[in-house]
Amino acid sequence: MKIRIKPASLEEVLSINSQIPEFDEPNTSLELKHRCKENKCLMIAAFVDEKPAGYLVGYELDHKTFYCWMTGVIPEFRKNGILSKMMEHQSRWAKKNGYTKLRIKTRNTRREMMHYLINHGFNFTDVEKMNKVEYNRILLEKSLK
Repeated sequence: MKIRIKPASLEEVLSINSQIPEFDEPNTSLELKHRCKENKCLMIAAFVDEKPAGYLVGYELDHKTFYCWMTGVIPEFRKNGILSKMMEHQSRWAKKNGYTKLRIKTRNTRREMMHYLINHGFNFTDVEKMNKVEYNRILLEKSLK
């Protein structure tokens, strides 16, 4: 299995996003356009043997912090290191572009993502409380130094 990470278009990101069952946000396209229009943005896609497998979208929060906004892997391609490859690519890109930290947000319901982030050097920094505790948003950060 050959994994390739490359820059992605909005259309590629949205096509991959539509194949990820956990993501059911109806305004993803508008939100993505808005966030990337206003900020320095990174959109990448992962391909396995030339088939789309996952994507990552991030953008600048400030001159030191890069925010990983959305990332996902199509279920049939999970457990193959695709998320790790995309996160490594993002880290290298962010460091090369002068950022000193990565920030990401997940939810209590996304346990696998929390485990991944903890195991890869991210630290909890804050919690955005929601109506139900399982929907609380967990903020994490990692130094790129």
